[in-house]
Amino acid sequence: MVSSYTKPSILLLAAVLLLSCSSMGSAARYLEEAAPSAAAAEHPAHPAVPELPKPELPELPHPVVPELPKPELPEMPKVPELPHPAVPELPKMTEVPHLAVPELPKLEVPEIPKPELPPLPKVELPPKPEFHLPETKP
Repeated sequence: MVSSYTKPSILLLAAVLLLSCSSMGSAARYLEEAAPSAAAAEHPAHPAVPELPKPELPELPHPVVPELPKPELPEMPKVPELPHPAVPELPKMTEVPHLAVPELPKLEVPEIPKPELPPLPKVELPPKPEFHLPETKP
């Protein structure tokens, strides 16, 4: 069963979220406008970083990679060739003569009178009341 406090608490939560989103947007806008001028005045430019000399490394001899022996694969067993089976011939189909379609007798449907609704009574509306607005004096 839903509590009677559910709807007001949802509305309050939505209002708080809307207010926090609005304040967050205005705070972000304020920081974007104020940050560049404040950052330039407070922080001096970074000093130039000197390039460090590259250390000379001694040349190392390349290791010799020994050649690996090729693996020997066992011989595949020989499979004897099998004779192809003979394909049997299909029996010839004799043509079936077309059967004559008998004519169906015509069905006579009795005529049904068209149903007609009785005319609807005319609806008379009450007369429109006339009213006048009071005149105001300037």
